[in-house]
Amino acid sequence: MSIQKNKSKIGFYIILPSLILIGIFVYYFIFWTIRTSFSDWNSFSKLLKGIYNFVGFRNYQRIFLDERFQTDLWNTLFFTIFFIAGSIGLGLFLANLIDKGLKGSRFFQSLFLFPMAIAFVVTGTVWSWIFAPGNIPKDPQGINLLFKNLGLEKLQWLWYTSSESVGKFNLALIPVIIAAIWQMSGYIMAMYLAGLKAIPNEILEAAKVDGANDRYIFWKIKMPLLKPITLSTMIVLGHVSLKIFDLIYAMTGSGPNNVTDVPAIYMFELTFRSNRYALGSAISVIMLLMVAVIIIPYLYSSLRRGVS
Repeated sequence: MSIQKNKSKIGFYIILPSLILIGIFVYYFIFWTIRTSFSDWNSFSKLLKGIYNFVGFRNYQRIFLDERFQTDLWNTLFFTIFFIAGSIGLGLFLANLIDKGLKGSRFFQSLFLFPMAIAFVVTGTVWSWIFAPGNIPKDPQGINLLFKNLGLEKLQWLWYTSSESVGKFNLALIPVIIAAIWQMSGYIMAMYLAGLKAIPNEILEAAKVDGANDRYIFWKIKMPLLKPITLSTMIVLGHVSLKIFDLIYAMTGSGPNNVTDVPAIYMFELTFRSNRYALGSAISVIMLLMVAVIIIPYLYSSLRRGVS
């Protein structure tokens, strides 16, 4: 018993520095951000004075009544939906191709995974060059120049500088979504490929003996077995999309009329360019809650499965 207690103590002392650092640099700053969001620190002079005046939910009320923030929420919603659907669809398609063991599949596996090794800032910069519209139709750039050389001038478009929309969906988000899918689909492919490799061959062979074709095997056998991976990919991608900042900031910024704006960019501009710390903190807390809505049920479910 005493040996077991000593082991527990040693283990506790080993992780203690990590616990202290996490407590300071994560939870203390979360607490401080929440505290700031309920203050009137919306100028640099008030912050310097350090006088804390509690204003309740006034900053949150102002944020939710702000048209720009409402646009940000719609942009985040549409970005999340198309980003998750596109990444999962493309990742699953690539994983299936590689799982078939075609010639050169190992090379393409590494090639598809390569974008994941690139920072979002680099991805955003490169895709901003690709989708830079130029002066269409006479002096196009990027993909518009390619369309011109192929004789497809009708496909030239303003891309991320367009202010067109369909309902609440700003079409300028399309290039951003394409760039984000390109970045993450390789990672999703790797997750699905690991899941496909883990399916016992006996199950697939038994289905073939019973006369099942490839489509039936994929939809009725493989996909149900891949459900946990699909859930994990949705959690990871949802988490990425809700706090997306660097890719969009490097690629388009807020865009004309905030067509590509998201809460993280608005928070950054309010806090670090306008010195409106309380409003910026309020947006940070809202983003934290949005991520928590996704992460906490997943963690709770994972813990329950682990206990059972």
